[in-house]
Amino acid sequence: DPEVESAILNDVAIDEPWALLEQFNTLTRLSGSEDEATAVRAITDKLSEWGVSHTVHHPVCLISWPGPATLRTLGSDSRSFTVKTPSFSPATNGHEVTGELVYVPGQQPGSMTQVFGERREMPVDQDLRGKIVITEGMGMSARSVNLHTSGVIAAIFVNPGERIHEGITTNSWGSPDLDSLNRTPPVPILTINNPDGNELIEMVKQGKVEVAFANEVEVGWRPIPIIVAEIEGTVEPEEFVLLHGHLDSWHVGIGDNATGNATLLEIARVFQQRRDKLARSLRLAWWSGHSHGRYAGSTWYADEFALDLMEHCVSHINCDSPGCRWATVYDNVMRVEAAGDLVSQIVMDVTGQESTGLRPLRAGDNSFNNIGIPLYFMLSSTMPDDLRQEKGYYGVGGCGGNIAWHTEDDTLEIADRDNLLRDIKVYAAAALRSLNAPVHPFDYRAEVNDIRSHVERYQAAASDRFDFSPALEELDLLSRSLDRFYAALETNPPARL
Repeated sequence: DPEVESAILNDVAIDEPWALLEQFNTLTRLSGSEDEATAVRAITDKLSEWGVSHTVHHPVCLISWPGPATLRTLGSDSRSFTVKTPSFSPATNGHEVTGELVYVPGQQPGSMTQVFGERREMPVDQDLRGKIVITEGMGMSARSVNLHTSGVIAAIFVNPGERIHEGITTNSWGSPDLDSLNRTPPVPILTINNPDGNELIEMVKQGKVEVAFANEVEVGWRPIPIIVAEIEGTVEPEEFVLLHGHLDSWHVGIGDNATGNATLLEIARVFQQRRDKLARSLRLAWWSGHSHGRYAGSTWYADEFALDLMEHCVSHINCDSPGCRWATVYDNVMRVEAAGDLVSQIVMDVTGQESTGLRPLRAGDNSFNNIGIPLYFMLSSTMPDDLRQEKGYYGVGGCGGNIAWHTEDDTLEIADRDNLLRDIKVYAAAALRSLNAPVHPFDYRAEVNDIRSHVERYQAAASDRFDFSPALEELDLLSRSLDRFYAALETNPPARL
């Protein structure tokens, strides 16, 4: 309904979102911390003021806060270097460990997709037993060298820029169960900035270098907050769209993800005022445990409410890092193929821009894929490639492409008022069209074609060693059924809800 959509988008304003950013600019929102509790009160006070029904859950999840870390060279020209240690890294508990530093060539991520990509191990032809490795990379999930089999006693990852990016080393999704307890590195991990790291690498190339390091990391089960708000629809209230983003942050985390928190809050305000225009219900969630528990909050929610989600959730819309400085294009917008046309049309109608899509990565709070709930968006607007190249920026995983991502520099200046207002409207339109579409707005023929392309790739790789034809035949059967279904919709289009 263009009239309803126009009225809702015209209601969106920047005052409340910006006020939340200014408050969050004073809060370091570690998962389960006092500052995060203050942020929860800031959001829930507004929800109460506006009459939005909400609940705050406090699940107990496995959370890790990095502590201090030190690194120094030994010998007559000893000097100290600034280093950090990621969440879930093994720790020396502040006790120094010494060893010889050796260099193993690594690889910096060239794009956002590589930041979240799979392990990229480099071939190593040297004996690393008892050594401390230094290599290029972000250090997230401790990629680039096999720490389990090489015998190293620690690894130092050289970040691509002047700042060290905070991160997490476990690849367990959410709080681990008995099968995933050991998905952390076997040895301590340190991260160092590019100039200092390159200096150390050059020292190693010139001769033997002995170093001493220490680190502290807090790991434990702690309650973390999850805010869930509900605005009930008027036609099919049992069905809902889940609009969500993470509340916790590295440092004050304005671009990642205070802007997303502000987006959800403004949409809650506007949709509550227009709730009589909503066919389905809107559920909004602010997760903790994203940064320090590897999506622990959203994973707990997916486990705890799996049946409700499976039976009633139409789609989930992830809101991370909208409205950042210089973020003016919509490239690689994550969405399942079934939602490709929907997302492209939304971005075009709201912003007048073309957009490109990206198959969802194993990243963000995309914790509902195994339940079969369609996803669209995670990141939204980003910096144009030519501007990124002009600034000499490298690939990061948020903040609209700003390399302040996961650093102390992610402060209020990373947000942009006009970009944030525009992106709130994009998310509002996405939610509204999903709530009010007479038929769920997805083309599953595109999804089948995407799956078929992957199965065909597997078949080509397997050659005659494995036969994928039964799966391909089932995909053909499903494709024909979907063709009949969508043809019937075109012949007899449903009325508006």
